[in-house]
Amino acid sequence: MTSTPPDPAASAAELTPGNAVVPGAGSPGPIRTIAVSGASGKTGWRVVQEAIGRGLTVRALLRPGSAVPEGLAGAEILRLELSDAAALRQALQGCQALVIATGARPSIDLLGPLKVDALAVRDQVAACQAVELRRVVLVSALCSGRWLHPLNLFEMILVWKGLGERWLAESNLDWTVVRPGGLKETEADLDREGIRFSGAGGQESGSLSRRLVARVCLDALATPASIRRIVEITSSPEQPQQGLQAWS
Repeated sequence: MTSTPPDPAASAAELTPGNAVVPGAGSPGPIRTIAVSGASGKTGWRVVQEAIGRGLTVRALLRPGSAVPEGLAGAEILRLELSDAAALRQALQGCQALVIATGARPSIDLLGPLKVDALAVRDQVAACQAVELRRVVLVSALCSGRWLHPLNLFEMILVWKGLGERWLAESNLDWTVVRPGGLKETEADLDREGIRFSGAGGQESGSLSRRLVARVCLDALATPASIRRIVEITSSPEQPQQGLQAWS
C-alpha cells in the first residue's frame, strides 16, 4: 500500500447506543466502570473478563456484525461503528476509563490497518476528550512505529499502530500504551510466567499470552506511575516474577 500517513456463562445484555441510559461524563476519581473497544477480539474479551473478575462494571464495545464471545458474559454490550462519533461519545458516557483493544485482522480490505490501528484510535481519543474521560490504555504492539520490519508486509501495520500511538500521546489524556510481543492463545501455567517490562524500544522480540496482556492493561489502570508511558511486555518462565507497579 502506498498511502501517505495523515498528519500527526450469564448472557451479556445487548443494548444499542441509542437505548443506553447512563450517567454523565466520566471524571477523575476511582475507576468503577470501564469501556473496552475491540471487545469481541481475542485480547479484548480477556480484558473484559479480567475487569469483571476485579469487580469493575464493563461496557463492551462491538461492531454491529461481530459475534459475542462467551468471555463477555456479565458485560453490557453496545454495538456501534467507532467512526460514528455521536454513538461513540454516548457509549463512553459514565465510564472512567477506556481500554482500546482494537486491532486490524487480515482481510481483503487493504486499508484495514490504517482504519483500525490509526484512524479508529484517533476517533476514540476525540470521543474521550468530548466526554471528559481521561484514562485510556491502548493495546499496541512491540516495534510499533517501525518502518523496516517484517510485520509491515501486512499493509504497514506497525506504521499505522505508531501513528495511533502518536495521536494518543499528543492528546491531553492520561494514557498508557501497552506494547506486547507476539500474542499466544495458551493459558496453561501462566503462574510460572514472569513478565519482562521495559520502556519504548527496550525489547525487539518475544511473546506472551493474551491473558497476561489483559492483566497488564488492568494493572495499568490501577498504577498512576504508568500514565503517559509506553510499556513493552513479553514473558518467559525464566523471567523473575514482577508486577507493573513494582517495575514502574
